[in-house]
Amino acid sequence: MATPIKVNRIGLEPQVYKGGKTTLCAGCGHNAISERIIDAFYEMGVNPTQVVKLSGIGCSSKSPAYFLGGSHGFNAVHGRMPSVGTGAMLANKQLIAIGISGDGDTGAIGIGQFVHLMRRNLPIIYIIEDNGCYGLTKGQFSPTADLGSKLKTGVVNDLPPIDTCALAIELGATFVARSFSGDKKQLLAILKAALAHRGTCMIDVLSPCVTFNDHEGSTKSYAYVKDHDDPLEEVSFVPFFEDISVDYAPGTTQEVTMHDGSKLYLKKLEEDYDPTDRIGAMKRLHETARRGEFATGVIYIEPDRDDFLELLNVVDEPLATLPLERVRPGKEALDEIMESLR
Repeated sequence: MATPIKVNRIGLEPQVYKGGKTTLCAGCGHNAISERIIDAFYEMGVNPTQVVKLSGIGCSSKSPAYFLGGSHGFNAVHGRMPSVGTGAMLANKQLIAIGISGDGDTGAIGIGQFVHLMRRNLPIIYIIEDNGCYGLTKGQFSPTADLGSKLKTGVVNDLPPIDTCALAIELGATFVARSFSGDKKQLLAILKAALAHRGTCMIDVLSPCVTFNDHEGSTKSYAYVKDHDDPLEEVSFVPFFEDISVDYAPGTTQEVTMHDGSKLYLKKLEEDYDPTDRIGAMKRLHETARRGEFATGVIYIEPDRDDFLELLNVVDEPLATLPLERVRPGKEALDEIMESLR
């Protein structure tokens, strides 16, 4: 008897969610992130043809080739992925956008674009594959490299890092999380929750570079991150199409209802941490950074704020499909405007 083919809730096999064979270094944390993205989109029953994958330049920006092979994709120029993503979502608000960037692509040449994307709250999952170095150009320090960290050559970093999570919260992103490429359970739950959120989901994923930044003295190595991880909570996610029930002791779990009715459950490891408290989230990021640790989990969430497309009052139909007579005002409209200015 033939073994039945495994499919998800929309009848698609896991193979549909895969991409090409990776060309990244063996053991690269970026590959683990791609695998979790494949798992999340499969388990959530997302149709790959409704997804647009976006990236800039760098090792991280090769990642979209390794998942969702049947999706739309655009590899932008260095640091300019947010502009392309904004244009794509304005043209078709029915798309699900996922952008993959790196700590250099985001924190250096693309920092201005990152700033404006965060403050607009565009509906997009923005993942930073963060290894603290320029892995594509021989391992120089990137803007997220920690003060005092050391290169393989022995050079010590004397500049403070940019904390992309703190920056995203300050600027207005409504879902901010940090995880580790080696933490399969946490990262998968965060990605599934991000798919159910409507707004900017900024996820900083610590992803060690096995070639240039996985040695003693690095603060982005596998060993260092494992030893200095400070989880804020246990993250559990139940999508709307499953039986929503949870078995946590009363008073220890925070329930967040997502836009589509899914439930995000955050079991507090410390009683005083509240991911909906913006000031508290910023304080925790500063406290953990001062100790040389990384706060991981859902750091901040604001599930009920209007996203950029809602603020613009964009029509339901994709703008890219509208006929010319609906997108270009006629002469009467121009005459009316001119008359109002007299």
